[in-house]
Amino acid sequence: MTFESQTPTTATTSEHAIETGDRLPIEDFGSVTATDARAMSKVLFARMRELEEGTHEFQYVRNTLIELNLALVRFVAGRFRARSETTEEKVQVGTIGLIKAIDRFDPTVGVEFPTFAVPTISGEIKRFFRDTSWAVHVPRRLQELRLELAKARDALIATNDREPTAPELAEFLGLTVPEVVEGLTAANGYTSSSLDAPTGEDGEGNAYATRASFVDGGFEAVENFHALKPLLADLPERDRAILSMRFGDEMTQAQIGERLGLSQMHVSRLLSRTLTRLRESMLAE
Repeated sequence: MTFESQTPTTATTSEHAIETGDRLPIEDFGSVTATDARAMSKVLFARMRELEEGTHEFQYVRNTLIELNLALVRFVAGRFRARSETTEEKVQVGTIGLIKAIDRFDPTVGVEFPTFAVPTISGEIKRFFRDTSWAVHVPRRLQELRLELAKARDALIATNDREPTAPELAEFLGLTVPEVVEGLTAANGYTSSSLDAPTGEDGEGNAYATRASFVDGGFEAVENFHALKPLLADLPERDRAILSMRFGDEMTQAQIGERLGLSQMHVSRLLSRTLTRLRESMLAE
């Protein structure tokens, strides 16, 4: 008997079939209206609670609930039409969420099944996006190129028994070497690793952050210059001029003395006195 949703006696006939343990008179679940599916699901959930899990009857009722409510999955999947994943992928993942919702649903709580199921289905699809999306956004063409490179790599490894080079991949795919290099670089954005993750294959070894970290001497130089600025401003004009010529213009003491009309020995004493004053002031701070 083919299910006709327009027939007034359909719901009554289906309820009778469920109660007597017969199969539902439905050949095309896609023709079931949302109203009929909701009414039939209520009876099915009540029946499933009476059956022993694992029995043939229990499995039949559970499978029928899944078939009846697949429209919910397609409805939720339609909300994510802007995503690049195919509709088939989203429906497959959403069906897992539907099954979880059926197994967890308690009809005695007083909540309609669609109200309970939609968030569960949506959450499963979003989890799928989270687990399969790129860690770093790259253009769609590079995402597709990554798949082509992966297939080409597997084929070349099977043929040559070694990792292929970029020129070999380029020749295999009919691309230029720069295009292949760009694709390989973009592929690194597919997944991300924690900086605290160990680098060894056995789960040991220094973390990426430890290996990548280093002490940049430039930071200390910046701090020193920042601290010296007010101290230099307090020096006499001649002392500042000598420091500028010695360390800025890299003039010798003799050249400085010639410009200022001083002996080289006198310039040396002035430099030593000024540097000592600055050093003591820096240490005092």
